[in-house]
Amino acid sequence: MHQHVRIVLNIPTYQLLHYYRGEIDTVAATTTDGRVIHFPANILRSVVHSDGVYGTFELIFDENHQFVSINRIVD
Repeated sequence: MHQHVRIVLNIPTYQLLHYYRGEIDTVAATTTDGRVIHFPANILRSVVHSDGVYGTFELIFDENHQFVSINRIVD
């Protein structure tokens, strides 16, 4: 059974450069229910736009807490 976590991200392009340069490899985000989670920055690659990463996203993990996918939630 998969676990789903919703997070809101507001990461401008200049901050993403730190991830791509390898200076930072982990993202800390607050879930919509108030928990703080940490995940590898490379997870964001599929949702990056030219202005950064903005919006509400659902992270899906498997039963072993391994990343499965990230999906943008359209409000």
